[in-house]
Amino acid sequence: MSGEPVDEHAADATAGRDAFPVLREAEFDEFVDAVGAARHRGGPLTVSGAPGAGKTTLVESVARRFAADGGRVLRAVSSQSETDLPFSGLHQLLRPVRGRIDALPPRQRRALYTAFGLAEHSEAPEPMLIGIAVLTLLSDVAVDQPLLLVVDDAHWTDHASLDALSFVARRLADEPVTVVIVTRDGALPRLGSRGPAIHLGPLVPEAAERLLDLQPQAPTGRTRARILEHAEGNALALAELARAAAEHPRTPYPRTPYPRTPHPRTPYDTDGPLPVTDRLERIYAARLAALPPTTRRALVQLATADTKDPSRTVLSWLPDIGDPVWAPAEEAGLVSRTGGRLRCGNPLSRIAIYHAAPVEERRAAHLELAELFRGQDPDRYAWHLAAATSGLSTHVAAELENVANRARHRGGYAAAAHMLERAADFHPGRGDTTRLLAAATGTAVLTGRLDSVERLAARTRASTDDPTAAVLAALQVGRLMTLTTSHNTAFGQLTRPAAALADTHPAAVLEALAAAAVVRFYSADPAQAHEIERLLSAVSAAPSHRTGDREPFLTDWVRVVTRPESTEPQVALRLPALITAASEHPGTLMLLAIAAWLLDETDLAVRAFDAALTSWTVQGPLPDGLGGIAALAYLEHGRWTRAQTACAELSAVASEVGLDHAAACAGATDGLLRALRGDAAGARAQARHALSLVDPVESRSVFALAHRALGTAAATEGDNETAYLHYRQLFDGPGDPVHYHLSYPALPELASAAARGGHHEEAARIVDRAERSLESAGPLAPRRAALVQLSRALLAPPNGAESHFTQALETPVLARRPFEHAQTLLAYGEWLRRRRRIVEARTALAEAEGIFRRLGARPGTARAHTELRAAGSQSDTPEPDAFADLTPQQQQIVRLAARGLTNREVAEKMYLSPRTVSSHLYRAFPKLGITVRSQLRDVIEARTADSGLA
Repeated sequence: MSGEPVDEHAADATAGRDAFPVLREAEFDEFVDAVGAARHRGGPLTVSGAPGAGKTTLVESVARRFAADGGRVLRAVSSQSETDLPFSGLHQLLRPVRGRIDALPPRQRRALYTAFGLAEHSEAPEPMLIGIAVLTLLSDVAVDQPLLLVVDDAHWTDHASLDALSFVARRLADEPVTVVIVTRDGALPRLGSRGPAIHLGPLVPEAAERLLDLQPQAPTGRTRARILEHAEGNALALAELARAAAEHPRTPYPRTPYPRTPHPRTPYDTDGPLPVTDRLERIYAARLAALPPTTRRALVQLATADTKDPSRTVLSWLPDIGDPVWAPAEEAGLVSRTGGRLRCGNPLSRIAIYHAAPVEERRAAHLELAELFRGQDPDRYAWHLAAATSGLSTHVAAELENVANRARHRGGYAAAAHMLERAADFHPGRGDTTRLLAAATGTAVLTGRLDSVERLAARTRASTDDPTAAVLAALQVGRLMTLTTSHNTAFGQLTRPAAALADTHPAAVLEALAAAAVVRFYSADPAQAHEIERLLSAVSAAPSHRTGDREPFLTDWVRVVTRPESTEPQVALRLPALITAASEHPGTLMLLAIAAWLLDETDLAVRAFDAALTSWTVQGPLPDGLGGIAALAYLEHGRWTRAQTACAELSAVASEVGLDHAAACAGATDGLLRALRGDAAGARAQARHALSLVDPVESRSVFALAHRALGTAAATEGDNETAYLHYRQLFDGPGDPVHYHLSYPALPELASAAARGGHHEEAARIVDRAERSLESAGPLAPRRAALVQLSRALLAPPNGAESHFTQALETPVLARRPFEHAQTLLAYGEWLRRRRRIVEARTALAEAEGIFRRLGARPGTARAHTELRAAGSQSDTPEPDAFADLTPQQQQIVRLAARGLTNREVAEKMYLSPRTVSSHLYRAFPKLGITVRSQLRDVIEARTADSGLA
């Protein structure tokens, strides 16, 4: 029977495309509204549903409306063969506007061309740079007309493309661009949770009846009832079963004569219900079996090519589009020849044809395709060659490994890991199998997907008797787990194999202990510290212990992170020379910066972080261990804008790969920054979100930072009781710190809230315990002593406070931390004023106000100004600080623009679109009282002329 082939997902083509909004009027209206909403909220709009629910037709209906209203639609339809080709989906989507890539800034242009395999580069492009390149490109194109980006069959889209699109979609709030992801139910849960979603369920009975009425031969009677029953509201099933009923009047479920493996379910032509996908595959298999052999072979070839629109290379291999061989297939609705294009009737028919064909026929088609792509497309050559190979093959394994290397070079880490695993499956050598699986495990770590890493690590361990390979596989799992919330599990995953290999493989053990030390910092668990120290001693005493360059360095680093107060003085003395020597090695610089910060060498830590982050080439989308400490170092050093940027960068990377603990670290630190700046509501939102992501027992670091943020937010609003309760959370019942490093900086804040809220005695006991800890504080003693002295001054009776204030102010280590220094000056100035020592009070208060103002600490600035007025200051009102009224993001944009950077250059550094940068500057100009860009430099110079703070 002739008729137009049915659309895969809606099966309403026989009724005409315009019928779809009538069948799903509510969903159509919801989608039209959601397209506009997604643009303002950010995040992709996801359309999900079972195969045959009508997803594609819904999207096409809305796309036609969008285009009719003057918009432009860019589409990509993914296929199974492209799942492991990194950025293939993105390349297809952007192909119509590829000519605009040349207009991108040079770094972005190179990154995008490298990702698309159109240029060679010595290193894999930074994933976030690829994202910003796509964002800039879309922003440029959208200047001409609004854009709608549609990615259909996204469950087959490669991970690299999806990550890039997710990155872009969350930054489109200022752009006339909407991203739509079309996928099967539950196929992309993490991506789908980031934006609005529309789910297409079964058609309601009235719509199902209407769809049957619109078919060329509408079924009636018992046949109609059975179709409605078995289709279960699935649009494609309704149309296809109606077609089958017309072709086979006795039953709408024709038996498949093509030889197949017996199916364990109910026979096909009974009244028993079958899953829609199974039933439809049987229908298509029956149609395939009824075709002439030459037509069937051509169809199998087309289905094996696995693409909606075959390339010219594939078309040259297939019978010509006008060849009569296609006519029987077109008659059966299995192929479409319209507009000079040849394709399977719909993806479901392609899948059914492929799986219904004999295995050897499929393999022959794959082998022919492999030969077709040999020398033209090495990735597709390897893919089809592997599909055509049934046994082990060193050659196939090598080709797949080459594909993996190319994928990794382009930044497609998920694809590379999968191809390495497939290569391992084909390799006949056990040693090479283990090597490939270990490489796949290590590559999968860069995707941030813990389930994949665990599975591959298990396969690696099962493939070998080599204990080193086993421990390294466990290390990969543990390394990724440190960035999740499963810290106890991660610690065991790292230390158990390390204990087994302490005598024989010290290098592997030290790598494991370095990751375990990260867990120790996050959890602050004393038992973990003891276990790390025990294993370090075992490694040092091992007969096979060797002192290469890395082993002593890692040993010192593990000890610093695990118990910084026990660090030998010479370790800190060696840091400056080590940092200078590591200037070309950003990974080592990061480790040295972390060690410097933990040893209270904040100036040195910031210097190392600056050097590391300037030269760092990201090797994957994975946060680097304790790299989030950079934000805390910048905060303590007084570079709050840089700290805010570090938080934003960590949050962006963590959200890309779904690592909750890394996101919680960023949120808690950002919450503290917001509280210090006076944004109490924002601080509470960030801190509470961070706490919701973690178990406080397994992540005392986030717990301490978040409660300090909440306490500071309450203190800025004058709620000293609530502030004290939060600060008290940083110390346990007896008064010991909950976190060995992050609790102590809050000691003066706890004392201040206690003095104002009536908790003097309890706070004094906590300060006493902190003072007793000074004997064993080692290199941390100077700063801790200053914090103790300031806390004692705040809690002391009026006549006993001055000596504590002066001792705190005379400590050089406190003077190098602007906020803590200003805290001390403010408290001392208040005390002096109350003692009527006005001249001395004004000096201290004026210095405190200046520091607070430069930091952007509004609560401190306001409090210092109030005290100055009370001390008889001539200034009636503080000098307006329009810059401080800008958001942290606007401040950073203004600073970069003041340095002469263009909007595109600022956008690249801030991971924003140029239009968003322009929008922020447009809003900032009136607040700053300027009208032209050239005045920005004057604003920044006037603000920082007397300060090195930024």
